[in-house]
Amino acid sequence: DLFWDPVGFTKDGSAENFKRRRSVELKHGRIAMLATMGYITPEVAGKFGGLCAADLEFKAIPNGLAALDVVPFLGWVQIFAYCGAIEYSAGLGEDAWGQSKAPGDMGWKPPFFTGGTEEQKSRRLAVELANGRLAMMAIIGMFFQDGLTGSAWGDWANYTD
Repeated sequence: DLFWDPVGFTKDGSAENFKRRRSVELKHGRIAMLATMGYITPEVAGKFGGLCAADLEFKAIPNGLAALDVVPFLGWVQIFAYCGAIEYSAGLGEDAWGQSKAPGDMGWKPPFFTGGTEEQKSRRLAVELANGRLAMMAIIGMFFQDGLTGSAWGDWANYTD
């Protein structure tokens, strides 16, 4: 279902506000999907070799929230600069405020997902919204558990033979 509004944000009937909210929901869902995978992947697949900073190896950076205290200031500058560059290249919210783009249209056309009938595109949007909503709940749950226990998933040894 493409429309879900349990709090009643759309009661005002404003198409402009709905477009902005849908765009923001898609963007947050995409970020949450990447964040969820980024939280899990180092635990499963390992970390990059080499140096993150002059005296800091990637493998020395802990997973989860503990990394917040370890990454140096210039590392955070790089992260925020990269996020700003991505936002700028996507049009600085043109999909939310402008008239020329649909919500979620950041200008990137991934192969195998841009073509198809209108029915297929509508289904893909519904799937992306559902997965994004799930990922937003998942990453918040991981943050919460990590904050309480120091780990987002417990000991991996408990899940393997």
